[in-house]
Amino acid sequence: MFVSCHQYSAQSGWDAIPNDDLDSENTLVMVFGPSDYSLVEPGLIKLKKEFKLSKLIGCSTSGEIYGKSVNDNSLVVAVIKFEKSRILVTSHQLKDKEDSRRIGERIALDLNSTDLKGVLVLSDGLHVNGSELVKGIADNLASDINVTGGLAGDGQRFEKTWTMVDGEIKDNNVTAVGFYGAHVHVECRFGGGWDVLGPERLVTKAESNVLYALDGQPALDLYKKYLGERASGLPATGLLFPLSIRNSDEYKDITVRTILGINEADNSITFAGDIPQGSKVRLMRANYDRLIDGASDGARLLNIDDLKEKEFICFAISCVGRRLVLGQRTDEELEAVNDELPLKNKLVGFYSYGEISTDHNQRCDLHNQTMSLTAVWED
Repeated sequence: MFVSCHQYSAQSGWDAIPNDDLDSENTLVMVFGPSDYSLVEPGLIKLKKEFKLSKLIGCSTSGEIYGKSVNDNSLVVAVIKFEKSRILVTSHQLKDKEDSRRIGERIALDLNSTDLKGVLVLSDGLHVNGSELVKGIADNLASDINVTGGLAGDGQRFEKTWTMVDGEIKDNNVTAVGFYGAHVHVECRFGGGWDVLGPERLVTKAESNVLYALDGQPALDLYKKYLGERASGLPATGLLFPLSIRNSDEYKDITVRTILGINEADNSITFAGDIPQGSKVRLMRANYDRLIDGASDGARLLNIDDLKEKEFICFAISCVGRRLVLGQRTDEELEAVNDELPLKNKLVGFYSYGEISTDHNQRCDLHNQTMSLTAVWED
């Protein structure tokens, strides 16, 4: 496997010109860029022109990850040529959020095969129910197949996201790539690091990913009470206060959900994933040091002990909420990840509206406010 990573900006151009000698039917070109793709259009045009045989996919971001740094309004590109493995890309357009599970099922059907090793998903970030999308994929694949990826971002604006397939920008779309063969490996893990805030509350009214009431009280009113002066900045400031759902199988096993939008008319909050009615939840808040430690934990949990002398690609997908909290310390999160990875890793990725990852119990889910890491290599 050959890996080449690059960055482009309108101000600086390319840090190094992508090597089109790597263009092939088994080459994956991953692209992460701003929601306003006109800012990097010359770079996109060059990639599409030079990599005609390759699978060219990507998505918009809330910040592009390149090694130990995060940038805005840049283009981050990973060119990966597989020597012994094959890849397959599929893409489907969402009609509405209720279409999410069906799209997930179609993706699984498109990619499923006896030699499938892993799936990486890049989804629209605003018009999808991420939980249902992931269930549609994971429920129709073997349990030992790692499903990973993330929801496209749009900074703190929550207005427009895009994904890319065959070099074309798509709205309301989900793109996924499957990795096949005996020689390819896909490993993923994630880390968190948030503190709980306030008492545990019962979800008394919710439909899918829309929360209406907690303990019989209007959900939005309750959230505003906790946010205080920050309530005027919703939904963006809601990223500072995600919601933790206590899973029924184990008290300490939680799923974190982040806000995508609010509705003043009915006092509801829309989250990136499902909020089951009858579940028990608690608000969470940031702890700077624990967020950075959580990123380290995610890297440390990756099963990549054999890669100390081997080149590989690592996709980092972290939540925009973490970036909002960490601010100028965001680079520390990426430095912490790099410190735990073998020296020959190539780290690229983006800040997202939701992270898809498989946990240590081989349970795949949509996560929020986590740092998700996916290592891909050939033996």
